[in-house]
Amino acid sequence: MTTDTGTTSGLLFEALEADALTSTEQLRELYPQPHENAVRKEIDHLTDETRALIGCASLVFIGSTDAEGRADVTPRGGPPGFVSVLDDRTLAIPDATGNKRLDTLQNVVETGQVGLLFVVPGRTSTLRVNGRAFVSARPELLGRLTAVGKPPVSAIVVRIEAAYPHCPKSLMRGNAWKPENWVPADVQPSSARVTLAQLDLPGLTVEQVEELERESLRTRYE
Repeated sequence: MTTDTGTTSGLLFEALEADALTSTEQLRELYPQPHENAVRKEIDHLTDETRALIGCASLVFIGSTDAEGRADVTPRGGPPGFVSVLDDRTLAIPDATGNKRLDTLQNVVETGQVGLLFVVPGRTSTLRVNGRAFVSARPELLGRLTAVGKPPVSAIVVRIEAAYPHCPKSLMRGNAWKPENWVPADVQPSSARVTLAQLDLPGLTVEQVEELERESLRTRYE
């Protein structure tokens, strides 16, 4: 029996993949058709209500893919309404200081598509938005996107093709906003310990990683 975790998990994936569903017809055999309202409420523009929801959202998750189809999801946060509604079909998401990997920005440049999930902390209402996208460094646009006190280096501009208020069941099932149901802090590994294990650098300590994290947070708007 192999002890190589990567090899073992690879074999497990291949075993499960062998009888995976391979068509939408097979998938549909497992589920009833959606209610007509679940289809009808997807539209290609914002209403006054979804504009207001975006104005309350301080967190948005951005899904993207690169030219090879590899997927990525990353969070973006800021003051409520940090994502600007330019008109009823156009959004602008300011970039913020991060790890400089530029995964999302590069994916948008390569494929011109994104999927967004807007979240309002403490509320179960969410909004899904899918559409065409590009990265802009136009000064007159960036000058309007000063939610953190200064213009960003760039922004993702999204042309809405589908806007869909999402059912609150997932946040309710996950008890996302109920502290009494949260996992105790001492049960989960700290961010620094997770990073230390990922880096796997000889001599690096958890205390050093914690200091790097504190410094990164101190300069998060720089």
